[in-house]
Amino acid sequence: MNLIGEDKTIEVSNKYEQSKDEAQYLVKKLKRSNPIDADWDKKQWKKIEAVTLDYNMGTEPKFLPKVKAKLMYDDENIYGIFKVEDRYVRSVVQEYNGNVSGDSCVEFFFSPDTDLPLSYFNLEINAGGTPLIFYVAKPWDKFTKLGKEDIDQIEIAHSLPKVVDPEITEATTWTIEYRIPLSMLKNHSKVTQPESGTIWKANFYKTGSRTSNPNFLTWSYVDNPKPNFHLPKFFGTLKFQ
Repeated sequence: MNLIGEDKTIEVSNKYEQSKDEAQYLVKKLKRSNPIDADWDKKQWKKIEAVTLDYNMGTEPKFLPKVKAKLMYDDENIYGIFKVEDRYVRSVVQEYNGNVSGDSCVEFFFSPDTDLPLSYFNLEINAGGTPLIFYVAKPWDKFTKLGKEDIDQIEIAHSLPKVVDPEITEATTWTIEYRIPLSMLKNHSKVTQPESGTIWKANFYKTGSRTSNPNFLTWSYVDNPKPNFHLPKFFGTLKFQ
């Protein structure tokens, strides 16, 4: 949800606030190769627990998508996959760092530096597989748009065509799978190496703000009256196994 720079009136707390049970996810280590092909049902993901995006921000949409996400890691990468049971799916943005959150879009915000849990990357990928990724040192004030050289290192697979237009109004299930190299992240942030016991902060999101069914779903509960994903004080916990 790329709102960076659009509103600088929001105050950012230096503390975490969890109004509901703290969202936690155990991230298992990958023990075999994992081709990035957007296949939710392949063996690499079979025994990996999924999180569900149960919270909607703002006005209740006319249709509430059902969204699941999973993570894995190895010594060099973070692997993720989303499954979205959706309607009113539209995806037209094709340029890197474009307004992908206006399309049907899934998002992974994560803080890889244990010492700086309020600084994070926001990886946003529309249903056609087009990404946006920033490193946000301080929301609304200090952020870096990653360039093509970095973004090209993120491997992304998508189950729908690159462009979905006109909008698909009937029931549609789509998936996004991605691989993020840790070495690329280190170009912009300190990265606490994932290993057994490592803690990162993160949240998973689903949006589609410029579709005919605007929706703003979260995994970790965000206590804010208006949709706003850039509130790291509400991130949940990733614990690597």
